[in-house]
Amino acid sequence: MNTVPEPVDPAPEADAVPTGRVAAERAVLRLARPYLGRLAGAGLLAAATEFAGLALMATATWLLMSAAGRPPLDRLTVAIVAVRALAISRGVFRYAERLAGHDAVLRMITDVRARVFATLAARRHTPHRSGDVLSRLVSDVEAVQDLLLRVLVPGAAAALVGVLAVLGAALISAPAAGVLAVGLVVAGVALPALATVVTRRSAAEVAPLRGALATDAVDLTHGAADLAAFGATDAALRAAEWRAGRLARLERRLAATGFAVDAVGVLVAGLTAAAVVLVALAADVRGVLVGVLAVGTLAAVEVALALVSAARQWTQLRPGLARVAALLDAAPPAPSPSAAGVDPSGPHDLRFVEVSVRYRVGAAPALDRLSLDLPAGRRIAVVGPSGAGKSTLAAVLTGAVRPTAGHVTLAARDLSAYGEQELPRVVGGLLAEAYVFHATVRENLLLGRAGASEAELTGASTAAGLLDWVRAQPAGWDTLVGEEGGQLSGGQRQRLALARALLAAPPVLVLDEPTEGLDPAAADAVLASALAATPAGHSVLLISHRLSGLAGLDEIVVLDGGRVIQRGRHAELVAVPGWYRDQWLLQTAAERGYLAFAPSGPVS
Repeated sequence: MNTVPEPVDPAPEADAVPTGRVAAERAVLRLARPYLGRLAGAGLLAAATEFAGLALMATATWLLMSAAGRPPLDRLTVAIVAVRALAISRGVFRYAERLAGHDAVLRMITDVRARVFATLAARRHTPHRSGDVLSRLVSDVEAVQDLLLRVLVPGAAAALVGVLAVLGAALISAPAAGVLAVGLVVAGVALPALATVVTRRSAAEVAPLRGALATDAVDLTHGAADLAAFGATDAALRAAEWRAGRLARLERRLAATGFAVDAVGVLVAGLTAAAVVLVALAADVRGVLVGVLAVGTLAAVEVALALVSAARQWTQLRPGLARVAALLDAAPPAPSPSAAGVDPSGPHDLRFVEVSVRYRVGAAPALDRLSLDLPAGRRIAVVGPSGAGKSTLAAVLTGAVRPTAGHVTLAARDLSAYGEQELPRVVGGLLAEAYVFHATVRENLLLGRAGASEAELTGASTAAGLLDWVRAQPAGWDTLVGEEGGQLSGGQRQRLALARALLAAPPVLVLDEPTEGLDPAAADAVLASALAATPAGHSVLLISHRLSGLAGLDEIVVLDGGRVIQRGRHAELVAVPGWYRDQWLLQTAAERGYLAFAPSGPVS
């Protein structure tokens, strides 16, 4: 299979690298301030663990070498007890350090993930794909955890133990302590710097590649049918395989450089121990203490080499930390000062004035100087062929798309003046691709109106034609619907989303293809009951490709190419030649044929 090199991430990572070399770490550590006491305790426990291991090696060496001379047992008793105590305390300290460190970090990660989620949720026009967002919420946030547990805590512990090791060696021989200090500087400073240099370039590509691979995974699973329909499966697989291969090569390179640096560290430990022994012998240190210095040096340098691993880990974490820090540094969305004063009961007259939307420079407009009035309490249907601009109209109304030209007013106020928390209280409903969460029917419905009563749930479900199905389920309202409503049929999923929209009951209700996935008879019944359930004084903007059931609406607007080509009531439009009458005749004939040959029994 041919490989096609592609960019790591097609979306520009403008927010990926904060200014300043340690800005990412500072942004993350600001959130650690409430837990500094716990983290400091974890660091001290980690240092106690490493020091207990170092003392255990030195004491055990003294005990074994002294026992070789067969001294009286009482001379060895203290050392025997010390070895046992140090071995037990090392395990106890390690357990306590893990407990304290993870307790602090997991508390902090909860705050970080909540902040990241809130920032991403507030970015309506974010360029990030869903797979990349998932990577930021999972892999990149885990980098914050690793920064504390695998970099800062062990690094601080290694530095403290190194100082104590040099002081202990100085009690035996000052020259030997000086050599040990040099070895520890090489192992704890020079080698970590080398590890940072050799891994920085490769590590910088890993986090964006993981985000791109997460996007590929989402595209190849959830978008498999669309890719197959457009014949793009092979191209998507080649792109994903190229990224996976690139990531594998980078990780192999990081592993190889890590192995080389670790080998140098082992060499440094051996040379330092040999040098310490030679200097100690030259300083007239003899007997058991020479062995204690040799073994203690090996143990101390091994602890210092933890800084090499910490530096390598830090280098690999920095790109992920930068992506998280960019979100943490983003100003949280400020609630609109008038949000609390919004009266959802209206009236909310809506006006589109010469609105144009152009997604790309040079491309045909999705909406072209569209003017539309939707007074409070009025019900309008927007119909037209695919690509006519119907969904763009709904996106402009809900604030997801901003007009290129013209303006939209709601209650005599420009739509752009409504805050992100304010507009959904006035405009909402059932939009294209309404999301159904992996939760119960009740929990999905309560997203429309938190705290809704059983009677309100029943009323909305009845209007959407969902109640009979809910009552037929053993768990009733507590029936799990599966990820993205995977346990439901297409019709049941659409009814659930419609019931949620009706439960929310915004003053301006937008219904984008509310009967999608339903058979004609069920679609007409559901549309009629949904319109009947809309409170008086609330306006409705219905977007539909089906023309049946529109006779009772106040106005029907026909779009084509982003322009209004026809408008009027149903009886007026079917009486004159044009797109509406042609489609009405085609759909009526098709639905009569469907009903003549449809199988008996319930159809979703």
